[in-house]
Amino acid sequence: MKRRIFLRGLLQLAALLPLPLAHGVGALCGWLLWRIPANSPRRIAERNLALCFPELSIAERETLLRRNLQETGKLLLELGPLWLWRGDRVLALVREVARDESALAAAARAKRGVILLTPHLGCWEMAGLYYSSRYPLTILYRPSRVGLDELSREGRGRLGGNVVATDASGVRALLNALRRGEMLGILPDQDPGEEGGVFAPFFGVAASTMTLVSRLALKTGVPVFLTWAERLPGGRGFSLHLRALPEVTAAGSLEESVAALNREVEAAIRALPAQYLWAYKRFKTRPPSAPELLY
Repeated sequence: MKRRIFLRGLLQLAALLPLPLAHGVGALCGWLLWRIPANSPRRIAERNLALCFPELSIAERETLLRRNLQETGKLLLELGPLWLWRGDRVLALVREVARDESALAAAARAKRGVILLTPHLGCWEMAGLYYSSRYPLTILYRPSRVGLDELSREGRGRLGGNVVATDASGVRALLNALRRGEMLGILPDQDPGEEGGVFAPFFGVAASTMTLVSRLALKTGVPVFLTWAERLPGGRGFSLHLRALPEVTAAGSLEESVAALNREVEAAIRALPAQYLWAYKRFKTRPPSAPELLY
């Protein structure tokens, strides 16, 4: 209860700030996480970076770790403006739009259904808000462990998105949306656990990866797109990127489709590594023969 009250109050305070100042405060919080060694986000991010970027020197990974924790701080503080500002003010933060959005728009007009993937890269909340303001979008989310479900559902759905939880009713809502020829918004890089996914390479590490996206794509033949909102320097706003993923739908097997999904997510992260959520335990679930990772 106390944590929920604190976080809600923090977001309400952040919503009183202009985005450059909110990002500045967030960057300072992230810098403190980097400077203080005994904290969970720093430990998890440091472990993930060592796993995924073994080719970098220790000094290079430390620089990336500092930048990443600062971006993570910005991520937290920007939720206040994004979830609580007026819709038109939020959408005005999109400074650059993906040049190939015409392909997504054409797929939406065809009313055959579309899967839009928003990994934990950049500001995925901004991407969801932007596309839900333009297309019928059903957004799948994992219920919060910190008691912010109501606020997050309202924030994510405030510009037209239909927000559904990762349970049986949520999956039914996704299937119904596809039958109506609408768009789905899914985070593809969450660890689904031992029973909810298959293992596929992600930065050269076997990662338990959800099969939902690939099963839907292979069964229905709908196009799959990957999008992320790059956080611009100085709190200037966001630049939206968009990429079609035909290999996910055209793969010959479920395993090939899941591997293609991970390859594309990895490629996007490599282009913007400081803005990925490395403080998430992406490799918590391990293959049966692999040793446990110490986070």
